[in-house]
Amino acid sequence: MYFLVFVATLFVDSIPVFAPPAWTVLVLLLLLFHLNPWIVVIIGVTGSTLGRYILSVYIPKVSSGLVNRREDKNLRYVGGKLTKAPFAAAIFVFLYTLTPLSTTALFTAAGIARVKPWHILPPFFCGRLITDGVMVYTGKYAAGNVSGLLQGQLSIKSVLTLIAGLLVIGAFLFIDWRCLLEKRRLRLNFRILR
Repeated sequence: MYFLVFVATLFVDSIPVFAPPAWTVLVLLLLLFHLNPWIVVIIGVTGSTLGRYILSVYIPKVSSGLVNRREDKNLRYVGGKLTKAPFAAAIFVFLYTLTPLSTTALFTAAGIARVKPWHILPPFFCGRLITDGVMVYTGKYAAGNVSGLLQGQLSIKSVLTLIAGLLVIGAFLFIDWRCLLEKRRLRLNFRILR
């Protein structure tokens, strides 16, 4: 059953759409199969990290067919800046992972910008160990039954998290990063598609 934990988290964290958070899958499998929570968290976070790596590898190939050349250059520019400051990027990713915001938006944007995955995966892993550990243990004690967990999937919090994630992706895509970082002037560009 632990292999299922690994495969399930790898799957939900390798797709660039808003899937259920990996911790909900961990709690569900923990409750269904009466698994050891410590092992579930470690294996689940490992699967999530590999899933985010897969996402960051294939999303640039998918996005290059969707965004125009100017926006692609803009995103590569910001990716280059983030790559030159790996410590700052690592701190940001670690802190971001501790928030309730979806990391799908973060890894989609980082993948499109071609940020080197090895700069952001270790802090993601560490942050997810903390947050998923807290969520799995909280979920284990809070879940009266599995059906209640599944029915509570669509809530105000999940809708607000989805909106926040879309805003992060939108901000990342529509900001002219070269203008912002070189000229210190915020300029938005909404013509990013081919």
